[in-house]
Amino acid sequence: MARAIASRMNDEHDLALRWSGRVSLTPRILAVNIFALALLCGGFFYLDSYRSRIVDNRVEQTSREVRLIAQALASATDKRRDLLVLSLARDMGTRIRLYDPQGKLLSDSRELGLRNLVLRDPDKDPMGQTIARFLDAVIDKVAGADRAPLYRERPRDAGLDWPDVRTALETHAAAASVWRAPDRTPVITAAAPITGLGVVMTAVNARDITQTVRIERYRLGVVLGIVSLVSVLLSLFLARTIVRPLRRLALAAIRVRLGRAREVVVPRLPERRDEIGMLARALSDMSGALRARIDATETFAADVTHELKNPLASLRSAVEGLSTVKDPGLRDQLLDIVRDDVHRLDRLITDISEASRIDAQLSRTTFEPFDLGDLIAALIGQRETRGVPEEIRLRFDRPHGQSMEVMGDPTRLERVFENLIENALSFSPPGGLIAISAEEEGDTLAIWVEDEGPGVPEEAREAVFRRFHSVRPSSEAFGQHSGLGLAIARTIVEGHQGSIIVESREDRSQGARFVVRLPLAARA
Repeated sequence: MARAIASRMNDEHDLALRWSGRVSLTPRILAVNIFALALLCGGFFYLDSYRSRIVDNRVEQTSREVRLIAQALASATDKRRDLLVLSLARDMGTRIRLYDPQGKLLSDSRELGLRNLVLRDPDKDPMGQTIARFLDAVIDKVAGADRAPLYRERPRDAGLDWPDVRTALETHAAAASVWRAPDRTPVITAAAPITGLGVVMTAVNARDITQTVRIERYRLGVVLGIVSLVSVLLSLFLARTIVRPLRRLALAAIRVRLGRAREVVVPRLPERRDEIGMLARALSDMSGALRARIDATETFAADVTHELKNPLASLRSAVEGLSTVKDPGLRDQLLDIVRDDVHRLDRLITDISEASRIDAQLSRTTFEPFDLGDLIAALIGQRETRGVPEEIRLRFDRPHGQSMEVMGDPTRLERVFENLIENALSFSPPGGLIAISAEEEGDTLAIWVEDEGPGVPEEAREAVFRRFHSVRPSSEAFGQHSGLGLAIARTIVEGHQGSIIVESREDRSQGARFVVRLPLAARA
């Protein structure tokens, strides 16, 4: 036995682990938040368009500058031209070259001693610059950015090899180009014609553009890193607050499903005021209701066994006596006992069958609105037609101007009030009055069934609704009732979200008062 229990617990544990690990919300929560961050990472590619706009603005600026330089050099004399070239190159931070119409070099700010266009050798850059260039290449590749041609110096007197110089001579207008230095920084060249002299060309390594983009990318990367860390931590916290309690509830539900409902305590999570807390308390209540239903089933089975044994014992004694008794009168008495016990067994089995099926039948029944007043009036009419014993009077005080329409199954509720009327008839004295009245109480309809019998002692008012509890008048023959009538009535009323109780009459006179409360159809 111990080995079987241990094996079952191991199987249960393995099943719970397999079920709980099959699909987890944690990766999904992380995936959703990371996906949102991935969309934010598109800001890295926005930087490419940002860089393109800066480069375009710098090209326009360089074109304007080269035209101004051409105007300044056109008005300068030959002796002052080199000094002006050197001065403008120093002030503007650019390399200036002057070519004649055949492309021969006339003046160069570098040959005049100013080295302000020095391209870096990427092989000698520090590690930080190497990583930055690698990131530039990756982002350009992913974003599909156009790659500028590599900047290479032309021979000294081969000015026509520069596209800007050739275009300026041919079109007599300024021209500009963007090149790529070995360290991936942009080099901007521009040329403008000088009437009667040739072409002036400028070249500048715009490292500040690359530096600006890299700074913005670094700031965006820091922000994304912080946001990613916070998002992951919040996702894990959210998963912890959602997944862990759900897993606890799922494992408890599995244990209940595997037949260990009595041992399982479903956590109620009283500290949770959200939907998970509501789910936990609903599952706990459901588990408690299931446990109560199992206990009630066991108790009902024990009560049924006990109630059936009494008539069976009496029946067996009578049958055994028939085989030995020779007296005709005594045999007739024993046969009467047999018939009574058979009728009693038949009544018990019928009521037990109805009591055991009523919950399932109510769960499948479609409730509909109907007038309870008409139902009660019809019941009283039928009972009077069959005859009322000992001149007992039945009176129905139907409320005027108030609704008696409720939601439910008319057939089942008819059984409730039929049991209450028959119960009142059993206890009413000769010539007594059974009064039935009703009144609205907010969203419910209260119906009172009062008699003038001995009443129900206060300590027994709950016991009368228990199964097989039967307290009958002394004048009534034994075994005429199974003790299930009021129990069935309470089950039907509670299945209609109502209640039934017994109390003393308001006028303090002798008698019992049963009160049934049902939801009104208009407010159900």
